Amino acid sequence: MKNKRHNYLIEIQYCGYRFHGWMIQPGFKTVQGMINKTINFVLGGEVKFKTLGTSRTDTYVSANHSAFELFVWQELDESEFFDLFNKNLPQDIKGLSIRKVDDKFNIIQDSKTKEYQYLFTFGEKIHPFCSPYMISIQHDLDIELMKEGAKLYEGTHYFGRFCKQPKEGVSLERTIDYCEIKENTEIQATFFPKKSYIFYVHGKGFMRHQVRMMIGTLFMLGKGELSLDDIREALLPNDNRTQLGYVAPASALNLHKITFDKDFEEV
Repeated sequence: MKNKRHNYLIEIQYCGYRFHGWMIQPGFKTVQGMINKTINFVLGGEVKFKTLGTSRTDTYVSANHSAFELFVWQELDESEFFDLFNKNLPQDIKGLSIRKVDDKFNIIQDSKTKEYQYLFTFGEKIHPFCSPYMISIQHDLDIELMKEGAKLYEGTHYFGRFCKQPKEGVSLERTIDYCEIKENTEIQATFFPKKSYIFYVHGKGFMRHQVRMMIGTLFMLGKGELSLDDIREALLPNDNRTQLGYVAPASALNLHKITFDKDFEEV
C-alpha cells in the first residue's frame, strides 16, 4: 500500500547574501537546496518529499517573509518536525510557521500579493557591514522627484521596458497596488548611515528583474538622467521592449511580505 501524500505550508525568512537565489541549481548554493538538505536530514533520509517555493528570488535577494509548500509521503508531527527543522537550518534561514493544507491549495496558482522593499542611501561610502542589506548611490539624488516617479508606477501599466528577457506569450501588463519611497525607520543597525530610504512596491505579480529595474530607473531620474515624462511614456502600451533604466544591485532587495488573497483550509 502506497503512503498518502501530506501537504504543509511553511513560512520562512532568510538573508540571501550567500545564496545563488531560491531555486535549486547544480553546483550552486541556493536557499531551496539548503532547505531540502535540512528536511532530508530531519526525516532521516528515508522519506520521499519535495518542495515548491512561492517566489524565485534572485542571487543575493533576501526575504523577510516567504513560503514554500512541502509535499511529504508521511504524516508529520508538526511541532516536533518544525523544531528540528529550525534547529538544523543555517543561521541565515529561519522557519516562521508550519500548517497542514489540503490538496486544493496550490502555492503557485493561488492568487497572492507581494510587497518588496529596496533599501538605499546616497552620497557617502557606507560601512562594509551594510552590503548584504543596502546599496549606496555615489551621486546626489533628488529624493522628492524620485517619490513622484514612484507614484507613476501605481495602477495597471505596460512594464515591457522594466523587465529582462520576458518569456514569449507572457503578458507585459502588470498592476501595482502602491509604490512609494520613504525615509527608512524600519530596518536599523548601529553601522547603518544616519539617513537611508526604502522603496516599497506592492502587487500581485512581477516579471524577472522588474522591481530592480523600476528602482534603477528611479535612480536615473534622481540623478537627472531621465525625466518624469520618460517614465510616463515608457509605461504606455507599445511594442518597445528596450530597457529604460538598469537592473539595480540585488543585495538591497527584500521580499518583505506575501499575502494569500483567499483563505485556504487547514486540515
